[in-house]
Amino acid sequence: MKNKRQYSNWYYYFKPKPIKLSCQYVRWREIAKDQRVSRQALGRLEWVIFYETKANYNASLTCRHFGIPAKTFYKYLNRFDSTDFTSLEERSRAPKHVRQRQITLEQEQRIIKLRQQYLCYGKEKIRQEYQERYAEDISCHMIYYTIKKHNLYKDKCAIQKARRRSIYRINKQRISDLKKRNRSALGHLIQVDTIVLHLFGVKRYILTAIDIFGKLAYARCYKNQSSYSATDFLIRLNYLLDDQIVNIQTDNGSEFSKYFERACSTLGISHYFSRVRTPKDNAVVERFNRTLQEEWLSDGNFTDDIEEMNRRLTIWLEFYNFKRRHYSLDNMSPINYLIKYRKVLPMYPCY
Repeated sequence: MKNKRQYSNWYYYFKPKPIKLSCQYVRWREIAKDQRVSRQALGRLEWVIFYETKANYNASLTCRHFGIPAKTFYKYLNRFDSTDFTSLEERSRAPKHVRQRQITLEQEQRIIKLRQQYLCYGKEKIRQEYQERYAEDISCHMIYYTIKKHNLYKDKCAIQKARRRSIYRINKQRISDLKKRNRSALGHLIQVDTIVLHLFGVKRYILTAIDIFGKLAYARCYKNQSSYSATDFLIRLNYLLDDQIVNIQTDNGSEFSKYFERACSTLGISHYFSRVRTPKDNAVVERFNRTLQEEWLSDGNFTDDIEEMNRRLTIWLEFYNFKRRHYSLDNMSPINYLIKYRKVLPMYPCY
């Protein structure tokens, strides 16, 4: 066995020696600091110094050492100028050649004059009026762009509200983004909807909810269609399911915004919206709404007394959840299906 001293001597002669930087590279760092380049540019300067000293002009070794792509390193290496270290700064990525407006100043003034004269006209009517008056054709896009640029609207407040709603619609979570993996869990996805009733001069709103996999349902009648009512319904529904709601799905109605969303965030429930003009997204709750109207509402249970109506609705919900057989649940009731396949305790709607 070789002694340890022999190993130590070998390491002393063959270990990598630290390379001392020449005055040139030290001066590069000082000049770069005097030019007040950014921290990112100083880091790229270290790439170049390492490339010319320790890496011995080996680009692959430099990229592995700093963990950067070769394409990025070569981009800044080709830009590098030893007299101007601002060449290592990040450049603007905006396109050099952009589209220019085709509408002239004279045409824009004409459109403004016509719009102010005919404020209720749309872009198609203004286009026809423009052709007859000035014997010149102009596109509808130019007219729309001019109206939007100068805010030539009859009701400016309504336009601002519409723009805010459009921005809000873009930020909504759609149900198509939900990954329905844990389907066997109770409350993994609850669909909620509203039934509007207008009978005998009385208007009532029934909020309905159903578990799309276990078909456990709940409903309650309200006098108005506000987010306060939807929030009260959500709190009762969450208590019914013993705080087991994970995701909830609604349509794009106004009652499922503001206070309803605040309640969802407070309870830790993810709120998803149905896609526009896609009725298959909330097909389960729509089928429950049809069953409720055919089997309960058609029996003469509608009344102007909201308390009496909710009492009758609760009695029918007990029948629906405990006794009514469902073909999709192997001809079992929702409670029996949950007890048999999911091992959960039955929750009573009358709670």
